[in-house]
Amino acid sequence: MSKHTFWAVIAAFALACTSAVRAQTPDAEATKIASFLASLHFRDGEIAVPQAQARFRLGSGFRYLEQADARRVLEEFWGNPPDDTVLGMVVPSATPLDSERSWAVVVTFSDEGYVSDEDAAGTDYAELLQQMKDAGKEENAARREAGYGTVELVGWAVPPRYDAASKKLYWAKELAFEGNDQHTLNYDVRVLGRRGFLSLNAVANMSELGAVQSGMQQLLPTAEFDAGARYADYDASSDKVAGYGIAALIGGGIAAKTGLFAKLGALLLAGKKFIVFIVLGLFAFLGKLFGGRNRDRDSGGTVR
Repeated sequence: MSKHTFWAVIAAFALACTSAVRAQTPDAEATKIASFLASLHFRDGEIAVPQAQARFRLGSGFRYLEQADARRVLEEFWGNPPDDTVLGMVVPSATPLDSERSWAVVVTFSDEGYVSDEDAAGTDYAELLQQMKDAGKEENAARREAGYGTVELVGWAVPPRYDAASKKLYWAKELAFEGNDQHTLNYDVRVLGRRGFLSLNAVANMSELGAVQSGMQQLLPTAEFDAGARYADYDASSDKVAGYGIAALIGGGIAAKTGLFAKLGALLLAGKKFIVFIVLGLFAFLGKLFGGRNRDRDSGGTVR
């Protein structure tokens, strides 16, 4: 089966799933959503993230979901591809996950080594943005040729800023996914540590920029590495060094850095409020259909 046929099957099945969920009575759908949300185990206060040797000291404005529940929200509730790199999720207390204005912060960790910040002060972020747009055009040509939808980097929603004292970097991109009328906000925070960096990634509609920006600025001070794993604990004689600096950390390829909504995720994002509890059936269906085939993964981790 060709890639074009493969994605045609996915698109048709996703549309069928959407129609099926929409066809449910409002009461039945509301009951399922309420049952799902009630099954989640939220935590607050001080939260350890042992896989990253880091922690959050959350105030009353945020709650935390551990890895298993975070993945359930992302994969079962919001219709994203499976991702075992997800360590947890920070959720604003004031906005329920089933709200049209819902957003959350996905927590991951990269152990690629100590990232030098020597280039931070000298980076021209306007020039970097243009380089990223140019790279995006090349990536989109390849995506289109392979039968996938394009992702356009519209510009900075929030220009990059690096706090040298706290070793925290943040920026936000405005993205346009082909076939989606609303532009997507991808808000990124990187907390640099001795052995790598903690990633906090929020994805929402651009209409939620104000709420997400305010929330991320409140969350930023709460994230830190444990003693011994902090940036200042770096030992040049023994520790691994990442092969890039701040500019490359921001300017990674668009196809790999659009959060958790690449390829199949982009297809489902527009209808995330309708495709509830049906996505696992999609993956089971595809597993049976293509189970005997060799499958490779793109940089975003989606089976193709």
